[in-house]
Amino acid sequence: LPLVPFLIGVSSQGEFLVEISGTTVAITCPIEDDGIQWTLSGTAQATKERKFIIRDHDSKSANLSCSLGDRKHELYLNAKVCANCEELDALTVAGIITADLLITLGVLILVYYFSKGRKGRASSAGDSRPRGQKMQRPPPVPNPDYEPIRKGQREVYAGLGPRGI
Repeated sequence: LPLVPFLIGVSSQGEFLVEISGTTVAITCPIEDDGIQWTLSGTAQATKERKFIIRDHDSKSANLSCSLGDRKHELYLNAKVCANCEELDALTVAGIITADLLITLGVLILVYYFSKGRKGRASSAGDSRPRGQKMQRPPPVPNPDYEPIRKGQREVYAGLGPRGI
């Protein structure tokens, strides 16, 4: 797998270059001489090269420094890595997004044209009544418990006046 450059930290004298591929992390020190002393989380490392490689990195954060004489650069490394990750370039991501938009647009056009032909038709699914003349409904049956007061029957309801409590 090719190493992908990924900038993590910037110091005042230069930039660390961090490359991540799978679980391997490669850090290049901004000091351009050989004989660099690397320190990883307080532990001195054996390598003296400008590029420090961490194999099988476990995604834990670490303080990293490279120094040569009185020049010292420090880096806080917080790189998330995974063994099964696929690396995608910007062109592939742009192609996926473009294809998704075109498919969505195609579905919208199909729905528009199929629904356009059905506009004038009446739907019979929700209406079960016959469409001929309007049928006359009989008047509702009066409830015998609530008969209207007629002029001659006032005495029946005379005792139902308002009461004071």
